[in-house]
Amino acid sequence: MRIAGGFLVVAVLAGVTACSGPDQPAGSTPPVASQPPAETLTPLLEQALPNAQGKTFTSAVVDFPPGARAQPHRHGEAFVYAYVLEGTVRSRLDDEPVSTYRQGENWVEQPGAHHVLTENTSPTDRARLLVVFVSNTGDELKVDDGHP
Repeated sequence: MRIAGGFLVVAVLAGVTACSGPDQPAGSTPPVASQPPAETLTPLLEQALPNAQGKTFTSAVVDFPPGARAQPHRHGEAFVYAYVLEGTVRSRLDDEPVSTYRQGENWVEQPGAHHVLTENTSPTDRARLLVVFVSNTGDELKVDDGHP
């Protein structure tokens, strides 16, 4: 995710490739390991901070479908505040213990924190977060592990 020119750009890639091999009958579909569903981010407000040169305030709702899990990631140099609007979310930052947050609970993430676990604990109900970022203007808000 990147803030650029007042717009939040979100790229989501998904794909499944199937092929048949010598041990598989023609016309049948091979078993595919399913990935947990991913979260989606809906931006609410982006505003340059008038009293903090070079900083931007961004708020968003993050929706976790049942069983969804985010890729391990970082939020760069952003200070992050998260508030659980609905459901239950399990979270782990850096080498801290796993924490579970329910509707009405919240947490903060310091700049540079490694978010190694973020998941909806329910297999049947969605979870939603209000997330606020205070970031350097133009910085990516979320960088998944393995991406530059």
